[in-house]
Amino acid sequence: MEKFKRIAALIGIILLLGLYVGTFIFSLMDSEYAQMMFRACIAGTILIPVILYAMMMVAKYLKNRK
Repeated sequence: MEKFKRIAALIGIILLLGLYVGTFIFSLMDSEYAQMMFRACIAGTILIPVILYAMMMVAKYLKNRK
């Protein structure tokens, strides 16, 4: 279970860094597609940590259940 947590944390860090870079790039562009992608990056920046936290809570619950 510890390995799962480390892998999930690493994936989360990589995704968040990609979203931060994407958000910055799309904020500098001036097109309708860039605005849509900017909103998607902002939503992902909020949702990915929430999902990762929920995964960690479920993993903790399943570990303590045994």
